[in-house]
Amino acid sequence: QVQLVESGGGLVQAGGSLRLSCAASGRTFSTYIMGWFRQAPGKEREFVAHISWSGGSIHYADSVKGRFTIPRDGAKNTVYLQMNSLKPEDTAVYYCAQSRWAYTIVDALTTEDAFGSWGQGTQVTVSS
Repeated sequence: QVQLVESGGGLVQAGGSLRLSCAASGRTFSTYIMGWFRQAPGKEREFVAHISWSGGSIHYADSVKGRFTIPRDGAKNTVYLQMNSLKPEDTAVYYCAQSRWAYTIVDALTTEDAFGSWGQGTQVTVSS
């Protein structure tokens, strides 16, 4: 079992930047996939980005491609979501998650069902 704790959310103006952190403790291996999802008020949770602990298998949702990146620090067991050029529509609760299974390589793992461990979420609000 892995425990995930997100931090770094807050209020930012449109065009600004934020960096979210997801610290993991417990069962992490290089072939597991770490993902970021978000849920806006009144909407379903949606995929944002993912990366493997080894640094491969990077994939972004079209809505954030070119604006968000997902670096990770294996030594610190931490995955980040660097968000630049933020828009009001990026306002949501952001969750990190770890995949249920290990993957040698994966192109796009975008469904919630593929992830078995979740953090508590961190609120990001982008004002216009």
